[in-house]
Amino acid sequence: MLTEWVDLFASDRQPSETDIAGFIETPLWEELNSFLRDNYKISPTIAYSKCSGQPGWNVKYQKAGRSLCTLYPMSGYFIALVVIGNKEYDEAMLTIRSCTHYTQELFRNTPYSAGGKWLMINVTDKDILEDAKRLIQVRRKI
Repeated sequence: MLTEWVDLFASDRQPSETDIAGFIETPLWEELNSFLRDNYKISPTIAYSKCSGQPGWNVKYQKAGRSLCTLYPMSGYFIALVVIGNKEYDEAMLTIRSCTHYTQELFRNTPYSAGGKWLMINVTDKDILEDAKRLIQVRRKI
């Protein structure tokens, strides 16, 4: 539950990567982080957001000044925010066909705003994790 995360780590108490993994408690977390580190040769930034939609600490991955994704810790799973902008839209439309029904519906039902589709993907199983990886690769090729 989000409230638990915000209560555990207030804005003046930054969690460690170990704290985050311990809160989420799913091997999918480490799998995505390893995928991003190994394939894109980047390290995450832990940042605090006051955004009303998803407040609290999150984990950001950027490559060459461009956001790949932002990860939001949840109890038992995490949310991967992947923004599909104008440049990626056509490729994303092709990629989404091979994704799970959940991700296809999310894509279809997410309105286009602020220059893209802001997909808040609830990574709850291996298939959805693979969808997130594919969409991240649409943002930037490995």
